[in-house]
Amino acid sequence: MAIGASAGAVQALLEILPALPEDYPFALLVAVHVPPDRDNALVPLLQSRCSIRIKEAEDKETIRTGTAYLAPSDYHLLVEADRTLALSSDEAVNYSRPSIDVLFESAADAFGADLIGVILTGANEDGAAGLQAISFAGGRVIVEDPEHAYASAMPEAALKACPGAPTMRLEEIAHYLAELAR
Repeated sequence: MAIGASAGAVQALLEILPALPEDYPFALLVAVHVPPDRDNALVPLLQSRCSIRIKEAEDKETIRTGTAYLAPSDYHLLVEADRTLALSSDEAVNYSRPSIDVLFESAADAFGADLIGVILTGANEDGAAGLQAISFAGGRVIVEDPEHAYASAMPEAALKACPGAPTMRLEEIAHYLAELAR
């Protein structure tokens, strides 16, 4: 599962990730626009409220179920063909590093139809092209309802790229992802 968010991401993730059970049978790859000069305070904040494991992704790490991997500040998070993680300090994409598009496109290449992509709140267009790549690879896509998002620009851009994508409120996304465990 790949999740991307920007402005309003903390509250969105605090709505979704605590709903997942400790034995969640999927891994989550999360790209959030974090300023490059800050440590990622999201990991301890989310871990204190979640049953699944929350950690900052490490280069060449093997992806494990029941874990949410957060892209480190100022690094792109990618998925390699062998389904390990990679970090890159390549140029920003859509003014962002980590870029949601970079994560989603690499995950679509690695997982194809087995991937679910989720675009949450955000104030730019990062993630739209990546969500489209997931859709083209046969994966499922979900977009936070722009009318209820903290910042609607990212969900709106995602819907332009994937006009058939279902939209859901945060609580509906949380319920849907938790139900996948059953």
